[in-house]
Amino acid sequence: MAITSANQLELLQTAEAVAREKMIDPDLVIQAMEDSLARAAKSRYGAELDIRVHIDRKTGRATFTRVRTVVEDDLVENHQAQLTVKQAQAYKKDAQVGDELIDEVPPVEMGRIAAQSAKQVILQKVREAERDRQFEEFKDRKGTIINGQVKREEYGNVIVDIGRGEGILRRNEKIGRESYRIGDRIRCYIKDVRREARGPQVFLSRTDPQFMAELFKMEVPEIYDGIIEIKAVARDPGSRAKIAVISYDNSIDPVGACVGMRGSRVQAVVNELQGEKIDIIPWNQDQATFLVNALQPAEVSKVVIDEEGGKIEVVVPDEQLSLAIGRRGQNVRLASQLTGLDIDIMTEAEESQRRQAEFAERTQLFMDTLDVDEMMAQLLVAEGFTSLEEVAYVDMDELLSIDGFDEDTAEELQARARDVLEEQNRKALEHARALGAEDSLIGFEGLTPQMVEALALDGVKTLEDFATCADWELAGGWTTENGERKKDEGVLEKFDMSLEEAQHLIMTARVMLGWVDPSELAALDAEDEEEAAEDEAEA
Repeated sequence: MAITSANQLELLQTAEAVAREKMIDPDLVIQAMEDSLARAAKSRYGAELDIRVHIDRKTGRATFTRVRTVVEDDLVENHQAQLTVKQAQAYKKDAQVGDELIDEVPPVEMGRIAAQSAKQVILQKVREAERDRQFEEFKDRKGTIINGQVKREEYGNVIVDIGRGEGILRRNEKIGRESYRIGDRIRCYIKDVRREARGPQVFLSRTDPQFMAELFKMEVPEIYDGIIEIKAVARDPGSRAKIAVISYDNSIDPVGACVGMRGSRVQAVVNELQGEKIDIIPWNQDQATFLVNALQPAEVSKVVIDEEGGKIEVVVPDEQLSLAIGRRGQNVRLASQLTGLDIDIMTEAEESQRRQAEFAERTQLFMDTLDVDEMMAQLLVAEGFTSLEEVAYVDMDELLSIDGFDEDTAEELQARARDVLEEQNRKALEHARALGAEDSLIGFEGLTPQMVEALALDGVKTLEDFATCADWELAGGWTTENGERKKDEGVLEKFDMSLEEAQHLIMTARVMLGWVDPSELAALDAEDEEEAAEDEAEA
């Protein structure tokens, strides 16, 4: 692309041609030409000069100018591009610091080397403009489906022609053992668009759960219109998938709408996903009901939810166990992904054994600590008593409501329970003090002697030590590593301490030590009360 001052109109023609070919703004090409001509002029007149070029957008005439900036006397660094105020006033009487003096200089005739250098500058600018245009075009299409044509394959990754650019479908984003030939039409989900040194990269996927959601949106008008919403998707790409839907119109069945007449709608999605079996499930706000639906086709007898731990126990009939788990655990795994809960499945026989074991354990506890016979201990367990604290401090009427319990028996049981608890507290405090627990921690309101003992065993021996703890270190919690939820055991978790209680105790300790402004604790209390009011209102 030879550019000379003699061919002024050729500049505009060249800019138009390049812009049309690359589908970018012609002004960007002309700016690149101006930069390249300015660089050539600097090589002629001197690199220290500030040479600028302006190409008239109508005539194509290139104007070369030298620009000199007026600066303070002691700030002159480049005498070719800067002037003092006194020097500038020789050219312009009212010159001040910051003004620019512009002089036109003769145009530069480009030789072969200069023309080649100018061409490289223009190509580089055009390439950058083209990359920016591609990024701007595809960044807004992230999360949508795009149709493309297979261009080539590199190390198992498929390069797809997506119109004004290329996308990459990595090996792990292909369904099963999919293989493509050059020229094949392909439909993909735009998973991510990133700026990289080699240009914008468009990452495609056919295994992403949202790919299936977008396919349903294309096939089911009610989803596109917002009448039906896809609440959750779980996939085992190429094998099986579960999708939870809800309808905001009582007259429309969400499952039936997604299946379509004679299964036409869901079959179109299945064909695109290489025969992937799809279970369409009605979403329900009640977690237990939703889980029962998610485990279809298995039947569920009982559901026990641990909301704090994010776990759920499901009891199924013995003959339904293999169906609930699925081949290689597929059914329960997909149900877990769909609900966002860890699911433990057990049979009715296993649950019965566990309940019997718990019953026997609690019966033995009352027999050993309260010195009662087996029948009386079993009566207490059957009535729902699980600990000595419940027996010691429960309302007397609850004990009297048990068949065969009179007032004397109830009072004696409570007295024995309190004596045992006091002895346990005394031993716990002695052990805690022996471990080095200080009075500041022992006397802290909210901690029982057994809690102080557990803290001392863990190395928390002063109020300062306690105040530096995190809430999850006391109450326990859950962390997710590599997609798997792992349990973090808390020091006081066995005492049924919640995260909110742990947080409040820690904040109280910090206020007592002067580490935290009391207003922060008051704000925390107000927030807890507000949440409790909201929960009560929802209930």
